[in-house]
Amino acid sequence: MQTAEIKRRWLQFFESRGHTVVPSASLISDDPTLMFNVAGMVPFIPYLTGREPAPFNRATSVQKCVRTNDIDEVGKTTRHGTFFQMNGNFSFGDYFKAEAIEFAWALLTTPQADGGLGFDPDRLWATVYHDDDEAFGLWQSIAGLPESRIQRRGKADNYWHTGQAGPGGPCSEIYYDRGPGYGSEGGPEADEDRYIEIWNLVFMQYQLENVRSKVDFDVVAELPKKNIDTGMGLERVAFLLQDVENMYEIDEVFPVIEAASKLSGRTYGANHEDDVRLRVVADHVRSALMLISDGVTPGNEARGYILRRLIRRAVRAMRLLGVEEPAMPSLLTASRGAMQSSYPEVGSDFDRISRIAYAEEEAFLRTLVSGTALLNQAVAGVRGGSNTLSGDKAFALHDTFGFPIDLTLEMAAEQGVSVDEQGFRTLMAEQRDRAKADARAKKTGGVSDTSAYRELRDIGETPFVGYESLSQDSKIRGLVSEGRRTELAEVGSTVDIVLEQTPFYAESGGQAADFGVISGDGFAAKVLDVQSPVKGLVVHRAEITEGVLQPGKDVLAAVDADRRLGACQAHSATHLVHAALRQLLGPGAVQAGSHNESGYMRFDFSYNATLTPAVRAEIEEVANLAVRQDLGVTAEYMSLNEARASGAMALFGEKYGDTVRVIDIGGPWSRELCGGTHVAHSSQVGPISLLSEASIGSGVRRIEASVGMDAFRNLAKERALVSSLTELLKVPADSVTERVQSLLDRVRDAERQIDQLRKAEVLAGAGKLIASAQQIGKVALARADLGEVSSADDLRTLALDVRQRFGDAPGVVAVTGVSKSRPLIVIATTAAARDLKVEAGALVRIACGILGGGGGGKPDLAQGGGSDIAAIPAALEAVAADLRARQAA
Repeated sequence: MQTAEIKRRWLQFFESRGHTVVPSASLISDDPTLMFNVAGMVPFIPYLTGREPAPFNRATSVQKCVRTNDIDEVGKTTRHGTFFQMNGNFSFGDYFKAEAIEFAWALLTTPQADGGLGFDPDRLWATVYHDDDEAFGLWQSIAGLPESRIQRRGKADNYWHTGQAGPGGPCSEIYYDRGPGYGSEGGPEADEDRYIEIWNLVFMQYQLENVRSKVDFDVVAELPKKNIDTGMGLERVAFLLQDVENMYEIDEVFPVIEAASKLSGRTYGANHEDDVRLRVVADHVRSALMLISDGVTPGNEARGYILRRLIRRAVRAMRLLGVEEPAMPSLLTASRGAMQSSYPEVGSDFDRISRIAYAEEEAFLRTLVSGTALLNQAVAGVRGGSNTLSGDKAFALHDTFGFPIDLTLEMAAEQGVSVDEQGFRTLMAEQRDRAKADARAKKTGGVSDTSAYRELRDIGETPFVGYESLSQDSKIRGLVSEGRRTELAEVGSTVDIVLEQTPFYAESGGQAADFGVISGDGFAAKVLDVQSPVKGLVVHRAEITEGVLQPGKDVLAAVDADRRLGACQAHSATHLVHAALRQLLGPGAVQAGSHNESGYMRFDFSYNATLTPAVRAEIEEVANLAVRQDLGVTAEYMSLNEARASGAMALFGEKYGDTVRVIDIGGPWSRELCGGTHVAHSSQVGPISLLSEASIGSGVRRIEASVGMDAFRNLAKERALVSSLTELLKVPADSVTERVQSLLDRVRDAERQIDQLRKAEVLAGAGKLIASAQQIGKVALARADLGEVSSADDLRTLALDVRQRFGDAPGVVAVTGVSKSRPLIVIATTAAARDLKVEAGALVRIACGILGGGGGGKPDLAQGGGSDIAAIPAALEAVAADLRARQAA
């Protein structure tokens, strides 16, 4: 029975018994303590715990889930997978134990011809919590199970709670006996490889307090409303009904194994080590497909890092299977074909999904080449000594070369070397702390002690009135200078001013802070920056231009109206560009950061492909059409759930309160959660002119644009430039591009001719170099320093030509040169030399050690460089010395 059919039968069975069919929630969990939905019941937790009233009495779902705690066990056992599906039926104060057991038994044992799953009743076992006599009796009376096939187990196996005070209760699990060929007799207590758990029924009936551990808590009362929460592992049931050995061989997973086998030439089932790698590939590719489908993009934090790790583990497993070219196009396509019966969106959205996955694989393949060489070099340096790779070397691989720590751990372990993981974690923590300190310094002027600000916040928050007015009568609550409260600030000093209320916008949400003036009787201060070093407190950094400021003084706080208007224009333009991106590129183009200030906007978004000039022009046009349509811009406060229900975009990873502010531009055209300031109509934004679009990291791109008068000035400047070019080139404006291209082609032709002449000049010395070769034992060494060269290509061209002239004789060519004030070296060896164990890569590393750098390559050809030009003669001599030593040995 196909997995999609099992899912269909499940939902149909429970729907026919009064359950509301609830579509799977996203893999991205709404629970702030979870990155992903890790179980089928997670989306129902608010109803099960009573935090929210359930909109239905009984429900059923097939929930997408991801767990990565046991990622290192994937492929090694039949129980561990990252992506899986959990079938669940739920009762919220409606039915309880008897009905739950009755439903489970009926669905499992009803013949397939009658719409059930058709399990043999004689091969099913049940477990119950050891004190749950009620459940024990129900299994006997409803299912007819004999006592011998009902086992009692303790809290560790058969009791559920959240880990905190709240509802909990005993569980009852259903197991399937795979037969004596899979292990010992005696039920689940004896062997859980033979007896496979397929369904767990949680009877949520008690209020728990003082939860100290999984097995240590106090039961204080019965719940007034008892709930049912069940979960049936779809993949486990599928592999049993499809009569295969494990979850990796079911119809939704095995096609990826087949694709990986075809690419690698390895046969599944022939070798345990290869089988583990093939299963890792199949699991991780499917997980990546589903995560990207739900909006996750590769990154270095949180969910993005999990996705990146899954893709990279899959890619590396393919390399260990002998596949060095990109494999994702074949693997991801196979996974799409297997999954789209259950999830049609992976087919309809495959263009976006595949762009992200393919780009991540390509980036990682580049990282693998450089990182693996560096890791191997580092490992070679410690082998035989402490046999531990230091934390700082692991950190350098991560920080400088993007080599993930988990890969460093795996690859080092494969070579018998451990890694100082704690040292690495310490350095990572120090880096994060420095970044946080830099951010705090931005907000507090370099003052690390925020106690003075906290004291002022304790008096009360600073109400922001700047949505309604740009000026406001207020009072100075306090002054802070160099982290300490002060009672006065005189002309020429810079001080932080806290007011009772303010119209000044503090930098947040990507919008730059307001400028303006704070003035009163006999004094004035120019506001330079506005920050919120403590939540709820607005701090104005200001230069005193007149008189003396003191706490308690009445003031007029006035925002620079032109700057605020510019910021409003830029912020509203950001929303328009975001909407245009999603309209043209799809819902995957979501915001990943922004900055708005007067006349300028910068917008980062998730996307894995370069935008063509035509697409960029279309984005600019769509955004400007929205400006021309004079769409209304409104702000409305509502609950977070109401905002989501209305379709409002929320930023990924942002934390929102119960009440949020929704900015609506033109009805559904653009609707986002936002606390920034905006224009009243889209026409007030003025023109939007895209300045640039580029990648700023894997899967993240950045658009920069000028807005309003700055956009007009930018367009005028471009017009003047085109005018100058038409005069200079003596062609009409519409022929400038063609004329410039013609000139560029002529320049390139000239450069090619020069390059050919230079190469001919280099090769002219090949005969002299081969004639002067030095015989060292059985190997001839041709070496030379070419002086200034354009690049390593010149050295490589000569080395390959001279090597060819050695013919079948054992020969080594070592040529050096200087390019951009840096010494370079290329070494080539003949096949006969390599037969004598003379390898180019090893010789280059010796030479580069003298040059003060590094290098590497293959046994036949290698190159490197350094920093010490004066060491070139010594480097060439070191190559000769190594050859002498080899001959002597």
